[in-house]
Amino acid sequence: MFAAERRQLILEMVRANGAVSLRELARVVQTSEVTVRRDVRALEAEGLLDRRHGGAVLPGGFTRESGFPQKSHLATAEKTAIADLAAGLVEEGEAVVVGAGTTTQELARRLARVPGLTVVTNSLLVAQALAHANRVEVVMTGGTLRGSNYALVGSGAEQSLQGLRVSRAFLSGSGLTAERGLSTSNMLSASVDRALVQAAAEVVVLADHSKLGTDTMFQTVPTDVITRLVTNEPLTRDERSATELQALADQGVQITVAGVGQPAPAPGQGQGAGPGPGRADGGPPVGRPARRDMPLPGPRRTHPPTTPGGPGLRGPVSLSDQQLGGRVADLAPRRR
Repeated sequence: MFAAERRQLILEMVRANGAVSLRELARVVQTSEVTVRRDVRALEAEGLLDRRHGGAVLPGGFTRESGFPQKSHLATAEKTAIADLAAGLVEEGEAVVVGAGTTTQELARRLARVPGLTVVTNSLLVAQALAHANRVEVVMTGGTLRGSNYALVGSGAEQSLQGLRVSRAFLSGSGLTAERGLSTSNMLSASVDRALVQAAAEVVVLADHSKLGTDTMFQTVPTDVITRLVTNEPLTRDERSATELQALADQGVQITVAGVGQPAPAPGQGQGAGPGPGRADGGPPVGRPARRDMPLPGPRRTHPPTTPGGPGLRGPVSLSDQQLGGRVADLAPRRR
């Protein structure tokens, strides 16, 4: 494929999706990420797109939200690894809220195996993934349907969440920065996500590396409200993603990095219960994906105590440190 043809295809993908990772671009145009990075740099010089670490976005500083068909084909391996690891945070009998998104949809498919679980969601895709799950209760919010991401939004959705309290919320978004936290490109979606956060004792953000450092129009979760980020290992030379992860850790966010292609943990066992059996070679425990946890540098927020008879409320989860190869392996929270 000639350079002009590659760049035209790259431009069409960015226009269709709003934001595309370099890895995905390289896969589609069948060339190396080094070549794609050079093409993206040339297109940026012409004002046709903007570079972001690990990807490219529409020009103008903020990405727009792409539809579900486009999102579902982006970073599929990364989303799978993130969902596998996030599912291990949930224990039997818990009550959680799960927001809309393709990554949270992957999480829901794994939560279907957790008995006694109650899931509150505004996503039709999440509800569909759990519809036939044995011993999993699904509670849908009200609201108006947004066809682009199959989510219920508006005042009806927000009002149905009033008075609700669950152990944790799992949310995704369009971008994540240490400065603003999680953000999205749609005002109605952002408003519902904020209501979901208010209902949870802990907030877990699911975001692949391409969203790190990306800033979009509407803030949903400020950084100081995010308890944990579950992400995938950044690209080998992606210094900016590693810097963003460090900045998030410095602000008290626990960072859990999933190794792509690693075996999945067992949902419903709760990774906070302990590391499980180790390996003789010092690697990650058998049956769990490789990960590295960056513990909180100190108490940052007070979580509500467990309410007697409440819907599965629990205290903060404390995960054990695991070693993971890659550029983030040496990161540790620094005191501000």
